[in-house]
Amino acid sequence: MTEKTLGIAKAFVEAQKEFAPALKTSTNPHFRSKYADLSACIEAVIDALHNHGIALIQKTHDFENGVKVETIFMHESGEQISGGTFHVIPAKNDPHGYMGALTYARRGSLMAACGIAPEDDDGNAATKAPAPPVARQQEPVAKK
Repeated sequence: MTEKTLGIAKAFVEAQKEFAPALKTSTNPHFRSKYADLSACIEAVIDALHNHGIALIQKTHDFENGVKVETIFMHESGEQISGGTFHVIPAKNDPHGYMGALTYARRGSLMAACGIAPEDDDGNAATKAPAPPVARQQEPVAKK
């Protein structure tokens, strides 16, 4: 960490302590599952960021055959940090496909940069240890 980012680093750590999980309030009719949409992800972090003098900026970058989004945090001191870039290739090569990819990239970039996850993330279930097998009593074998 350099002196150029000391203020925003401290402010970001304090803000991150206040982040909430992104609530799964939207439904994907294709997969019949709930998900945290872009607005839910922003709502999970924006108040905490603002409380600590941090603005959220999401820039798009040129990317052949897709969209690329960079999440940047700008501190009131003028210091900034980048969460890196996140790129998505749209499923369809039309405006609807690109807008869907842009929204997906913004959501993924924001969650990765902030270190948040949707509430009761399906990944949690996948990483839990399986339940131990239930011991069955063997039936006694009748002797002949």
